Amino acid sequence: MVTDMLRRQALALGSLVLSACTLGGWTLFRKKGETPMLLSARDGSNGEHYAVGYRVDGTPVFATQVAQRCHDIINHPELPIALFVARRPGTESYLIDLRDGRLLQTITSQPHRHFYGHAVIHKGGEWLYATENDTTDPGRGLLGVYRFIGERLEHSGEMPTHGIGPHQVSWLPDGETLVVANGGIRTEAESRVEMNLDAMEPSLVLMQRDGTLLSKETLSQRMNSVRHMAIASDGTIVAGQQFMGPSHESAQMLAIKRPGQAFQAFPVAEQQLQAMAHYTASVAIHNELRLVALTAPRGNRFFIWDLDSGAVRLDAPLPDCAGVGAVADGFVVTSGQGRCRFYDCRQSTWVAQPMELPAGLWDNHLHVV
Repeated sequence: MVTDMLRRQALALGSLVLSACTLGGWTLFRKKGETPMLLSARDGSNGEHYAVGYRVDGTPVFATQVAQRCHDIINHPELPIALFVARRPGTESYLIDLRDGRLLQTITSQPHRHFYGHAVIHKGGEWLYATENDTTDPGRGLLGVYRFIGERLEHSGEMPTHGIGPHQVSWLPDGETLVVANGGIRTEAESRVEMNLDAMEPSLVLMQRDGTLLSKETLSQRMNSVRHMAIASDGTIVAGQQFMGPSHESAQMLAIKRPGQAFQAFPVAEQQLQAMAHYTASVAIHNELRLVALTAPRGNRFFIWDLDSGAVRLDAPLPDCAGVGAVADGFVVTSGQGRCRFYDCRQSTWVAQPMELPAGLWDNHLHVV
């Protein structure tokens, strides 16, 4: 009976996700009656790496084994393909056919470069931009520029991110302005060892597609690395941080930049900041409900706030919570150790519903298509 109940919940969730996902040409390739997919990177029990796609009712679509661990995923606006981006300091990213998981292309980083885990595709579908590291000048942030030729990517050039150690890159709602979270940390090739903790330079950068710098802002704490972002339909930017300073210090782990305002700390209670253990992983915004969600896997906590007032809407334990994605009625959250869960945020009482997806071994990002 419990299994039947969970299956009904998952099927109901599928219809909710379906109403939330309008992805241009991609919907033309979805068969009638199919629910959208959750895309993520996931490890196997023996340490092997996979690019995976699951329907929200738990039905597996593909699990494509890849040589290197992946991080974030970005889908093409018109074609049924997605790029699974290498986790830092990986040198291979993978272009996957979303219909059957077929590996279309392995994109290898240029000499003396490696990927930082994130990329974006321009709304026209022709250009892709990936955060990369220049290992000849460790930490010098770059956006690798790639061009789609059919269903293949070709390297076209690069441009600076106006900062050190870029992590996530996103678009403002105009689809032309790039937002870059420069983590501020120097690392060498094939290494995750921080070289400059005594001289970190994290920043939030707005830049044009031709590389022109529009703005560059910093937070008050120099050792607070700006890492992951979510951007609302009104242009509000929310960024999660990873604090590299002393364990006894308090750090503002969530920051916000509203249109026309400065980049500044989001109002998070001290008790919640302590629960984050100086580490945030994934951020998502629900535009219709005006909510922002954040995972803190080292603290095993999942949070949701009102985006406008800053009021706490949820503070819940969730073991090794990883990726979070917004769906029609709330958020889906994956876990590195436990069950994936759905939070229905339209109900008077928010209760986590376990999903019929494999438990554990999920990476820190989740993409809904």
